[in-house]
Amino acid sequence: MATESPARHWVKSSYSGNGGSCVEWAPRTATATGIVPVRDSKNPTGPTLNVTAAAFSSFVSGVKAGDLGTV
Repeated sequence: MATESPARHWVKSSYSGNGGSCVEWAPRTATATGIVPVRDSKNPTGPTLNVTAAAFSSFVSGVKAGDLGTV
């Protein structure tokens, strides 16, 4: 895990609700490096989880298909 990089442009997930449970990712970094940085929008200076583009793509597909259940 790494901390916030000032050069990253963060985008909030379209699946994030209005209740503050938001996930952000940095698509430009993903395009340039093949690594997708993900963070909690409530803690922008906190840790970042870095996953491969393939793993992130599989995760997003699972969310869209409803394969991961609900909370």
